[in-house]
Amino acid sequence: MLSTAILGEVRRADLLRFTTAGSVDDGKSTLIGRLLHDAKAVCEDQLARVQASSLASGREGECLALLTDGLKAEREQGITIDVAYRHFSTPHRRFIVADTPGHEQYTRNMVTGASTADLAIVLIDARNGVMTQSKRHGFIASLLGIRHLVVAINKMDAVEYSRDVYEAIRKEYTEFVAKLGIQDIMFIPVSALVGDNVVTLSERMPWHGGPALLKHLEQVHIASDSNLIDFRFPVQYVLRADADFRGYAGTVASGVVRVGEEIRVLPGGQTTRVARILGPRGELQEAVALQAVTLCLEDEVDVGRGDMLCHPGNLPRTTQDVEAILIWMGDQPLDPDRRYIIKHTTTTTRGVCAELAYRIDPNTLHRQAATSLAMNDIGRVRLRLFKPILCDEYERNRQTGRFIVVDPDNHFTVGAGLVIDRNRGTGTEDPEDHPARKPATNIRRQPSLVTPEQRRQLFGQSPVTLWFTGLSGSGKSTIAYALERRLIDSGNPCVVLDGDNVRHGLNRDLGFSPEDRTENIRRVSEVAKLFNDAGLVVVVSFISPYKEDRAAARQVIGADRFVEVFIDAPLSVCENRDPKGLYARARAGEIPSFTGISAPYESPEKPDLCLDTANHSPDELVDQVWNRLAADKVVS
Repeated sequence: MLSTAILGEVRRADLLRFTTAGSVDDGKSTLIGRLLHDAKAVCEDQLARVQASSLASGREGECLALLTDGLKAEREQGITIDVAYRHFSTPHRRFIVADTPGHEQYTRNMVTGASTADLAIVLIDARNGVMTQSKRHGFIASLLGIRHLVVAINKMDAVEYSRDVYEAIRKEYTEFVAKLGIQDIMFIPVSALVGDNVVTLSERMPWHGGPALLKHLEQVHIASDSNLIDFRFPVQYVLRADADFRGYAGTVASGVVRVGEEIRVLPGGQTTRVARILGPRGELQEAVALQAVTLCLEDEVDVGRGDMLCHPGNLPRTTQDVEAILIWMGDQPLDPDRRYIIKHTTTTTRGVCAELAYRIDPNTLHRQAATSLAMNDIGRVRLRLFKPILCDEYERNRQTGRFIVVDPDNHFTVGAGLVIDRNRGTGTEDPEDHPARKPATNIRRQPSLVTPEQRRQLFGQSPVTLWFTGLSGSGKSTIAYALERRLIDSGNPCVVLDGDNVRHGLNRDLGFSPEDRTENIRRVSEVAKLFNDAGLVVVVSFISPYKEDRAAARQVIGADRFVEVFIDAPLSVCENRDPKGLYARARAGEIPSFTGISAPYESPEKPDLCLDTANHSPDELVDQVWNRLAADKVVS
């Protein structure tokens, strides 16, 4: 009998949904069975039943896998066909795990299991290495917006716990997932059958410096994954308990809503305020993402099922033309001329596939010409809907950025769609596949008649790019322009490329999506290189939040002329300064994709120079940069 204290701890533990994927016989079901067994989450009578079943089938060593293989056909064939869900808890966290099929034939089942997951475990058989399905499932996990990936290299006992085998697989898969944009990835060598590194660390692999799998699952941080910026409340039911009560029931798709806040009703456009929030246990002062509540409004406005409540300064897109990535699940191929039922949040409409741009090869991530999509195919489409929907880009909001496609004849779900920005790609395409991005073949570089050495003698300096990176409000521009003043006063020609200034001209066509941020940095890198070629010192002042983009800038400009300067100030300090009032607007949900609040910032791990703006004055920090330039003989 569990004590009341332990039960209380279990109830308070937060919830992690994760899914497993991989090739056939990689050991997914065995791994989950081992987790359940070693975490003491299996009842004795259940364990006895599967032991008897494995004995009867002549597979005595596979009883752990049968803990999740619930279908009779699965137990007979020794494979997973359907998605099996299992619940278990530790004192630190509650878990819902989806054991999904590995065979390509059941890719649609894997999509179903992963659609609500916070984390995905991709298993790789150490004996076989990285297989096609290993790549396919990693791609699908990234496509579905799963931000945390664990690569469990299984059956290490079968390769004598070889570190070389593990490192070779880790290197190959790291190169593949680098194209997918998954930021949190953990590699763990395991033996699900024996139990090595599953619940407890294995003495057979002392070279593994990370945690055991269960420890990582307990500790992985998912609280910040929820979108708490964009308040979206699709209305599911209108409740009339009596003549004096009118409430609107549904689930908060994202964001936060509070009593007294002003909200707007879409598509009607009426504005009112929240009078009451009713939860399962009574009245609340606020409701957050994924809470099922009833909202009562101050004014009697026309609201019905399918309408959406949101903040007036932060509205979803209203569109009939939906650009999307479509995962086809139907037995019959996609028919571009057929009208399908489209279900999005609490709205149902009909639509047709107006355009099939291409099909994506999950193995190479290249695009392929296509006229239709067969079962398990993934493609980019443009749907024309018969009435507008209220949606966001899936990458930003998983709840309002997804929809399903239903066959109107039999009402089977035949497709799952992810809304994307029509002005960007999927992040998977090869530039060679995009006609507008193919390198021109009829151009050539024109050599200058002035040599770099002649420019150095003329200006009395060596050209270099100082790349200032840091949060908004960290002090990048302040130090950049103070340094410019010092350089000019000393007779050293220089130029500052400031993020805001560049976006007023050269990059005014770019937004703040990850793709646009990357293009923003690419263009500035090329400009900085041209200024360096002219002999100038360049000071770049850009947030540039992604390590990969800064590494690309270093490559464009040249490692010998690139100095990464981390303008280091804690988020709390930057937010307290807030010189432009941007943090306050971001907290209010008025600025989407704001770095540090609703978009990530990846701090440099080993910057060439680190400037602590929280504890030093601008003049002191300019001195530090000047000393570095003098030491590098950039200036005399």
